[in-house]
Amino acid sequence: MHDILAIAGSPSQSSRSSAVLDYSKSILEAHGLQVETFTIRDIKPEDLVFANFASQELKQFINLVESAKGIMIATPIYKATYTGVLKALLDLLPQYAFAGKTLFPIATGGTITHLLSIEYSMKPLFTVLGATRIQRGIFIVDSQMQRLEAGGIQLDADIETRLRESLLEFAADIEAQNHVLQTSL
Repeated sequence: MHDILAIAGSPSQSSRSSAVLDYSKSILEAHGLQVETFTIRDIKPEDLVFANFASQELKQFINLVESAKGIMIATPIYKATYTGVLKALLDLLPQYAFAGKTLFPIATGGTITHLLSIEYSMKPLFTVLGATRIQRGIFIVDSQMQRLEAGGIQLDADIETRLRESLLEFAADIEAQNHVLQTSL
């Protein structure tokens, strides 16, 4: 059983947003939270395009969403918004799939001009899916991270501090939900 579902919304195998998601996952797991990852590459493109609700991968994804207390979504920003394939995946969720869950958005982009994409494109979509607890999230400009030869990324000190602080707030909300569940049993 997982606490958090991490959704990688990039069509690229080696995307910066997926690298930030992996980095964030390691921080959350170090705090004792269980994180399951689902990428848009885990579902057949034709199942997304043709809205194949019989798809086993889609059914697995919906089950992962239903059982998570928190959802962390990372996406590159293209033309001021999240990826189209991420939208296609989220469109296949039940109407209020994010109700009762805490959402944490992560966005990466080439320039600071897309800074408000979390506020103006991601948060409204999450709200339509029933989310009421959306963390402030984080936008990372490509120049604030470097790829490491051994794999992974190195974040600039300022953005790493902001990411860690935001993830600790996200983790605290999930841990509070876990505590409420344990005391109610």
